[in-house]
Amino acid sequence: MFSIGRKSRVAQDAFEAGVVAFKAGDHAAAAEHFARALKADPEHAAAHQYAGGVAFHAGRYREAIEGFQRACRLAPDSAQCHFDLALAHAKVSDIEAARRSCETSLSLAPGMASAHNLLADLTLPGAWYLDLLARIQSHLKPRTYVEIGVAEGESIALAQPETLAIGVDPEPKIARPLGPRASVRAMTSDDYFGKCDVAGELGGLPIDLAFIDGMHRFEFALRDFVNLEKHCSSRSTILIHDCYPLNALTAQRERQTTFWSGDIWRLILILRKYRPDLRVNVIATAPTGLGVVRGLDPSSTALGERMGEIVREYLATDYSVLDADKAGMLALAPNDWERIKALLA
Repeated sequence: MFSIGRKSRVAQDAFEAGVVAFKAGDHAAAAEHFARALKADPEHAAAHQYAGGVAFHAGRYREAIEGFQRACRLAPDSAQCHFDLALAHAKVSDIEAARRSCETSLSLAPGMASAHNLLADLTLPGAWYLDLLARIQSHLKPRTYVEIGVAEGESIALAQPETLAIGVDPEPKIARPLGPRASVRAMTSDDYFGKCDVAGELGGLPIDLAFIDGMHRFEFALRDFVNLEKHCSSRSTILIHDCYPLNALTAQRERQTTFWSGDIWRLILILRKYRPDLRVNVIATAPTGLGVVRGLDPSSTALGERMGEIVREYLATDYSVLDADKAGMLALAPNDWERIKALLA
């Protein structure tokens, strides 16, 4: 019989050999090493976790769940163990169990981006927002398109070749080819609307489609909405990113996590309260929802004239106001293309 110290050494040596094999992609050898480690020390939490990882990579998700569950029991404070368990539950379509494990991992590591991303996919399943933007561009075939906040150009690059597309961003970092009629103005949106001849740049046409994806603070998005609507028609569409926050931490005005939507959710509440004439919905698409606003009125002054008052009111509106009925208050709509087409009609 080994002494306790000797068993522990054997288990750790086998575990470390398993990790080397696992990282080298030799999962069969890794499995043997982890089995030897667990024979020597059945309470070796990391060995259970890695054994679960071997099963996961082999597609044996039920077996993986068992391994990850043992690891979680032995190391309840390990955010990674709970996240691995969430991934395995998701693979067998046990969505509620996956959500619970995700939330546990985030309670232990609030800034864990991988857990936030998985939770977003579980909460808002279906087509990713960029895929929806591409379908909306193809479906609407807008003559003109204005995008606020282009970043690396992922979304403005989706504009149709025949669409006159203008992006606005003070620090664009375009990393992909844009369409033949697409261009970017390196300035703030306030400067763009205040100093440029928007109508002239659009050849006298209204903005058929716009996308707000700039600063993650609602007052900036509110100003962008007001300025865009002035150049729209009653048939235009304004899309707004980051309208459906995942949780209170990622919905703060000051960024505290890699995964961050800011407080754009407040804009949806504002539009629904102060512009009941608009048709406002938020599509349930990951990672943080996509607002769709129709029934625009370029002559409306309801928001512009009360801007300061509205901003003060909603700065004082806490995230907890959504606790009663987040989906209802933010007009969440299914991520179903046929339903989305109806919103765009």
